[in-house]
Amino acid sequence: MPSSVPSPAAWLRGCRRPSWLSDPKVLRTEVLAGLVVALALIPEAISFSIIAGVDPAIGLFASFTMAVTIAVVGGRPAMISAATGAVALVIAPLNREHGFGHLVAAVILAGVIQIVLGALGVARLLRFVPRSVMVGFVNSLAILVFMAQVPELTDVPWPVYPLLAAGLALMVFFPRVTAVVPAPLVSITVLTVLTVAAGIAVPTVGDKGELPSALPVPGLPDVPFTLDTLTTVAPYALAMALVGLMESLMTAKLVDDITDTTSSKTRESVGQGVANIVTGFFGGMGGCAMIGQTMINVRVSGARTRLSTFLAGAFLMVLCIVFGPVVSDIPMAALVAVMVMVSVATFDWHSVAPKTLRRMPAGEITVMVVTVACVIATHNLAIGVVVGSVIAMAVFARRVARVAEVTAVTDPDGSSVVYRVTGELFFASSDDLVGRFSYATDPEHVVIDLSAAHVWDASSVAALDTVEAKYARRGKRVEITGLNEPSAHLHRRLSGELTGGH
Repeated sequence: MPSSVPSPAAWLRGCRRPSWLSDPKVLRTEVLAGLVVALALIPEAISFSIIAGVDPAIGLFASFTMAVTIAVVGGRPAMISAATGAVALVIAPLNREHGFGHLVAAVILAGVIQIVLGALGVARLLRFVPRSVMVGFVNSLAILVFMAQVPELTDVPWPVYPLLAAGLALMVFFPRVTAVVPAPLVSITVLTVLTVAAGIAVPTVGDKGELPSALPVPGLPDVPFTLDTLTTVAPYALAMALVGLMESLMTAKLVDDITDTTSSKTRESVGQGVANIVTGFFGGMGGCAMIGQTMINVRVSGARTRLSTFLAGAFLMVLCIVFGPVVSDIPMAALVAVMVMVSVATFDWHSVAPKTLRRMPAGEITVMVVTVACVIATHNLAIGVVVGSVIAMAVFARRVARVAEVTAVTDPDGSSVVYRVTGELFFASSDDLVGRFSYATDPEHVVIDLSAAHVWDASSVAALDTVEAKYARRGKRVEITGLNEPSAHLHRRLSGELTGGH
């Protein structure tokens, strides 16, 4: 009997060849996209290092190891993972109070937690995020990307503003000339050459911090391996793991929608954990998916494969170590222009159009607005998504609870009455159910027909028990009919057990 396990040769033949190996256009797009993202990563990584209270090289190392590792083990091709502001905010207090060694230990532990959560299927929870929350997530991240550029435009020399305008103009009009070279790369190159050649004094990448001159070296965190250390870093590691997974999975879903493709969210969850463990052992500050840089890669540059993600990390180190002096001369106005274009392209303008708002239910609009407000107030996308999802569930429960209807039909001879219940019976609708019956005036035989209803929880069973008890106190008999199999099973299991027989 032939073996069902394919031979190595057959397995290799069955592997899909990367598109960039067979299509020079795809290869060019991926390479140039990786270069643009690498340039955009440098000031971001340095800024997030400052937030976390660590040396700028730590954030750059983290961006390098995160991007290179996730390119191999991640579930969403073309998504960029690197050092992020959300992670920096979580671990900053730990670094400030206990030192850098504890920060690295927390990063490694967070990676382990993410692997465990991924294996447990936490990614499946993403299906409970409604569209209104997703729209709020997209719009809020666009606003955050724009807000992050504002400090680069305040208290700066006046040439920054014409440079910004020139960069925006290049990115708007250059694609009409050719799409061979990404417009952001052209904008960065032109503005850098202009400022250096003309000797224009404006803030540059080099002003953000010193770039590293060597590759990171792996090692263990400098902490005592004791239970006390574990209890110190565990809360921060858990918070980092949850925030990182939330942002990464939401970003992956966004990229799925943009590219009209699917990706493995479970693999992405595990991959984020592996990337953080690798980053921790190389002395990085950890991270997760970067929304702004992912939009540059996918939406602005048109990248679609893992190659662009890998090259973003590889180019980042090459630019820092080999071309550090050149990169340091890039004016911040050029990178700000790129990020402004990203925020404009990311924002879902259709969602706030008057025509759309007039047609949208008030509850959906409320959820979207609350999601955006929470994210902007906390600068934490995960908090906005959680709050928005909870409110969306509450709105849905309130809406569904109103669907439950009770109609009564009395037999002509007056000997019995049939109450037909229609809709979903759960905690939000079951309380109202009890008050829909005429206990005092109904005949001795009462039929409750649930053939058009579904019993979802213990609250509904308890409500039905209460109805029966109210009739029983008046010497009347209740007959419940029409239960579907799941409802009947729940009713048989819980009826009479929830109210102590009263």
